[in-house]
Parts: sequence; structure tokens; C-alpha cells
Amino acid sequence: MAAELTVPQLSAKHRPTLDQALSAIRSRAYWSPHPEHPKAYGETAPADGLAAFEAVRGTRLDLGQPGTDGWTGSEVSPYGPALNVEYPHVDADVLLPAMKAGMGAWRDAGPEARALVCIEILARISARTHEFAHAVMHTSGQAFMMAFQAGGPHAQDRGLEAVAYAYEEQTRVPGQADWSKPQGKKDPLELGKTFTAVPRGIALMIGCNTFPTWNGYPGLFASLATGNAVLVKPHPRAVLPLALTVQVAREVLTEAGFDPNLVALAVERPGEGIAKDLAVRPEIKLIDYTGSTEFGDWLEANARQAQVYTEKAGVNTVVLDSTDNYKGMLANLAFSLSLYSGQMCTTPQNLLIPRDGIATDAGHKTYDEVVADLAASVGGLLGDDARANALLGALVNPDVKTRLEAAASLGEVALASREVANPEFPDAVVRTPVMVKLDAAKPDDSAAYLSECFGPVSFAVAVDSTADALELLRRTVREKGAMTVGAYTTSPDTERALEEVCLEESAQLSLNLTGGVYVNQTAAFSDFHGSGGNPAANAALCDGAFVSNRFRVVEVRRQA
Repeated sequence: MAAELTVPQLSAKHRPTLDQALSAIRSRAYWSPHPEHPKAYGETAPADGLAAFEAVRGTRLDLGQPGTDGWTGSEVSPYGPALNVEYPHVDADVLLPAMKAGMGAWRDAGPEARALVCIEILARISARTHEFAHAVMHTSGQAFMMAFQAGGPHAQDRGLEAVAYAYEEQTRVPGQADWSKPQGKKDPLELGKTFTAVPRGIALMIGCNTFPTWNGYPGLFASLATGNAVLVKPHPRAVLPLALTVQVAREVLTEAGFDPNLVALAVERPGEGIAKDLAVRPEIKLIDYTGSTEFGDWLEANARQAQVYTEKAGVNTVVLDSTDNYKGMLANLAFSLSLYSGQMCTTPQNLLIPRDGIATDAGHKTYDEVVADLAASVGGLLGDDARANALLGALVNPDVKTRLEAAASLGEVALASREVANPEFPDAVVRTPVMVKLDAAKPDDSAAYLSECFGPVSFAVAVDSTADALELLRRTVREKGAMTVGAYTTSPDTERALEEVCLEESAQLSLNLTGGVYVNQTAAFSDFHGSGGNPAANAALCDGAFVSNRFRVVEVRRQA
């Protein structure tokens, strides 16, 4: 097929971005080519983005995919309105062979051309960030500003980060080499060798409900940039953001002269549950999954023909030992517990506090005082309904509401949840966090704090000492996993002990955060999301290991 976008054109446009991304993953310094502020996209971008989102509602999104055997779609916004978008339902027996057909040319294009095409896809998505923000908001329940940033530039950054790692890993080995082995008086042995990064096959990306683009883009672009075709299977309640992504990818691939079927969409009918069937098909060689531990464990155990990358659930913990900024600590924790109603895989759940209290710059604070002050800080932060709506968003599904309501019966309630009205979306279910007091000395309490309670629920767990907190932290990470660990201490010895626990148990640690950086946020190109070394996830976003096994290097030797 004729290419409207040539590699030289793409190189002139995007090679500087690729080089900057490569520099950023090596230096770990702050960098992003995707603006975080809505005004950066032009004066008319907010209205244009909203209009584009509204225009797709109530329509059929025809992607021109082979194997379409019907239409499906049942998304209802957590804010109330039904989206009424129909998507292609596919016959995998027809679609998968069509996806495989384009892989030879995609492989032969080489790492640089693939990277540049991927960056063009991301650039076009970036230009539509306002539209994507509404799509993320109305499928995840995130408040608009969070949907804009996390679902837009931050997701795009994570996708670009994966492209950079993919390019770097594929180009470690030269494309060709002349080999000459001396043989003394005889003529040397001489060979010409070529080395080609060969994709695994078709990748299956299984999307999540809460962060469809942020969690979806790393696997999608890591697989595509390493030469694999990618089948995107969105969560049935969060299809639209990924369907739009597939639409853009197919357009760019076509314009660049490649088969658009290298990226395709698989949407399930209500209750169909196609992920299990797709995951064990022999054509599927890579799987990326974000979601429950139960299904992640099933994939790891049963999709034996595939390389499986999972981000599952963990029990995130904060150790409170001491602080020289008590007010800042409380404010930082209050924001972390409130953001997106605690519906982040990085949100703290267990707060381990010595029962004798902690030393602070405001004097010694007992366990009860710390808990009461933190509850008051959350209450103050969310006391104004407009601000509460902007921070909390909406509960993503009824299961979260059920867990929230049940949590109040697990112990003494230090902070009760309250309902918040959203004037713009009266049907939105908005709730402030609940905080429950538990005691590590009571065996019956452990069932609660050693289980993930996804949503706006936190447990203030009384422990005998900081040493006991460290042991409980170690046990929690080892048995249940953790995406994040936080801690507050003014003691160098305690800081070293915390580091040792997290190094030994492979958990990402944030120390003494009191400003505008929060334990549940990570920055692409610098921070690692998860470690791949504890039960919460078997991979990190993003490192070399996340991309290097998505391809193999195949060598051809020729007699010189």
C-alpha cells in the first residue's frame, strides 16, 4: 500500500522527541512533551473536545476490522448518562489471522520506523486530549481535571516511555556485523551476520475500568514498538477511550503504509467474558493485564503459551514514626486518601501508627490524636462540596460503594463517609473516605488490614512500636504485595531500616512527602510504577524487562 507518511517525514518530525525520551529514561530527570494544562491545547480546544465527545455518543464506531460479526456496547457513565456507543464485536477466527498477516512488513520496517509510527499515534492522541479526557471521565468516574491529566498527558508519557525502552532494547545489538576469526597461517574464518528483532506474535492488552489509557498504553505501545500486532480488549465499562485509541492507531498505520489490522479492538457482549477465551488462544503470545488478583493469577497459571505481564492488587502501607512537618504530613496524606475516591492501585490503605504515638514538630502526638487530626484534615479538605467533587470524582462501580459501606462495621470509625451531591451530574455516586481504627494486637482485625479494600477506605492500625510496624510492613508486602509504601520519620536509623525492608521485599518507597508530590502519583521517565518483585505486580512500568521479552533476536550467518 502507498504510504502518505514516509519514514524520512516521520523522522524529521519525531526523531528529536525519541532522542529526548531516550535521554530522559537514562537521566531520570523530569521531562514531558505532553502539556498538563488544558489551556496549552488552544483557545477552542476545550469546546472542541467536548463537542467531539458528544458527537461520538449515540453512534456506531466502525473501525473497518475484519471478522466483525455484530455490534455491542453498554457503557453507562459513573456520572449517570448512558454513552450509547456501539463497537464491533469480532470473530477471533477471522480477525487474528488478519492481524498476523501484516506483521512481516512491520517487523522488516525495523525498530526506528516502528518507534516513529508509535510516536505519531501518540501525537495525534495528544492533539485530541480534551476529547479523550471526557471519554476517560465518563467511563472511569475520574473528575475532569484528573481524567484530563492522568488519562491524557500522563498516559501519553507512559506510552512514549515504553516506546523509548523498546527502541533502546532492540538496538542494543547491531543490525549486521562482519566476523573474522584468525587461523594462524591459514586464511581467517569469515562470516557476515545479520541480527533482526523478531516479534513474539499477537499481543492481547486487557484494559481496566479505572485507568483505561494510563494502564493500557504501556503494554500497547511496548508490544507495537517491538513488532507485535496488538488486540485491545477493553473493560466493558471503559471501552470508549481505548476504542478511540485503536481508531487513531489504525489511521496512522494505514497512512504510513502498514496494515491497519496490526491494532484491533475486541469488545465483549454483556456477560460474555471473552478475555479468558482469547488469553489461551495459541496466536496470543503476549498479555498485558491490569485488574484483580484473582484473574491476574488465573492468567499467569493458564495462559502458558504467552508472556504475561500483570498489575494486580496490593495492600499499600504508610508507616508513621515521626515527622518535622506535622501539618504538611497530614495535608499530604489527606490528599492521597481522597484523590479519585481512593480508586487508585497506589492509594495508601494501612496507616501503621505506634500506639504510644509519634514525635512531631508540634509536640508528641498520641495514636488517637494522630488519627483524629488526620480525620479532621480529610474533613477539611473535602468540606466544600465543589472541591470535594473535583477531587473525588465518582465511584466507578457499585462494588466500591458496597465495600465502603461494609468497612464501617470492621472497627471504630474515626472518619465517617458522607454523600456529596454533584449539581452537574445528579446521578453520580460521590462519597468521602471512611477511616477505621484497627489494632495489630487483635488477631480478628488482621483479616481487614491484610486484604485490599479497593476504594475510599483506610485503616489506622495501632502497633506496639515502629519496629513492629516494620515487621508488619514486611509481612504485608511479602504476602499481599504493594504498589507503594510511604513512611514518615526523622530518624536516620529508622529510615535505613525502612529502606532495607523495601529493598528486600521489592517495594517502591516514598519518604517524608509533605508537599505537592503524593505517594499515589508517579512520573513517567523517572518513577517506576510497581517493581515486579512482590505479589502486587510481576512487571514494572517501565523498565527494560517490561519490553525486552516482547521480541527475540534472530541471527542469520552467511559465508563471506
